[in-house]
Amino acid sequence: MLGINLGIDLGTANVTIYVPGHGIVLREPSVIAVDRETEKMIACGSEAYTMLGRTPDSIYAVRPVKKGVISEYDYAEQMLRSFVRRVCAYKVIKPRAAASVPASVTEVEQRYLVEAVLTSGIRKVALIDEAIAAAVGAGIKIDQPYGSMVVNIGAGTTDIAVLSLKGIASSTSIRVGGDDMDEAIVRYLHSKYSHVIGLLTAEQVKINLGCAILPQEQKTMGVKGRNIVSGLPCVQKISNFEVYEALQEPVGQILEAIQRVLESTPPELAGDIFESGICLTGGCAQLSGLAEAVMKFTGVHCRVAENPADCVAIGTGESLEYLGILYSGAYSVSQFNFPPSDSARL
Repeated sequence: MLGINLGIDLGTANVTIYVPGHGIVLREPSVIAVDRETEKMIACGSEAYTMLGRTPDSIYAVRPVKKGVISEYDYAEQMLRSFVRRVCAYKVIKPRAAASVPASVTEVEQRYLVEAVLTSGIRKVALIDEAIAAAVGAGIKIDQPYGSMVVNIGAGTTDIAVLSLKGIASSTSIRVGGDDMDEAIVRYLHSKYSHVIGLLTAEQVKINLGCAILPQEQKTMGVKGRNIVSGLPCVQKISNFEVYEALQEPVGQILEAIQRVLESTPPELAGDIFESGICLTGGCAQLSGLAEAVMKFTGVHCRVAENPADCVAIGTGESLEYLGILYSGAYSVSQFNFPPSDSARL
């Protein structure tokens, strides 16, 4: 396969790569482990993910993407290069790619993303708004004179947009997502039980017990951590009712952002959305009861897209069909003077 096209979702939690006609070809955690002395990569993806919070002083395991943007340029570039090589090994011609970006991204953050993608082995890259990519990946027909609303909830950001005729009529992007839910669980256990846990453990609590609406029946699990008072390892029992309470703040911020976009939507498009409903995408769209919480808060029907965690990557790849229409711009290697390898941190 020569000159393939890639759709890249460089997310806070995961990197997902989609190839039109072949589907999702890579899905790995956005984590890299490096040697502190040499700054060389030891592992990335799933292997590095298991090292988070468990490394000796000589190894640094880090998420180089935070709140939807690159925070550690050198590490993000090394990680992405490794992933692209896995997908494009033995290809004679370097691939083209589209990469998704949150609506809140700054010009500097956008430039670092473009540079990281190009130096990973891509010959040309174009950027697409995450909300548009999510809508395309969810199967929404955005080229019609009809309003559609998509809410993409990732680990670092939530992008909300009302779309019509391949454009955005009303939108917002907030830097609240799944990571904020994990941190809320960490704070709750610390405050209520003097129980300290890591973010990986908090994520498992969210997956197993997380809910956006008041649960109908109780579920519990034991959470391993350390007691602050005794300083010793222990297991703390926690219920889904408590996790629901812990998640009220981040979930509430997402619901309020959805309401603000609806309030700023032109009347005709608002009528369309009332009829067609709101579509949730992104990994955190899978939080139990979230669609129901949105429906109760807004009065508008809400559904979760099929395979919501993959919608952005799928839509980014499929949007190559709309080259020059959906892209905010295409860049090639010759357009950039790349920073030296030891230079850059945002």
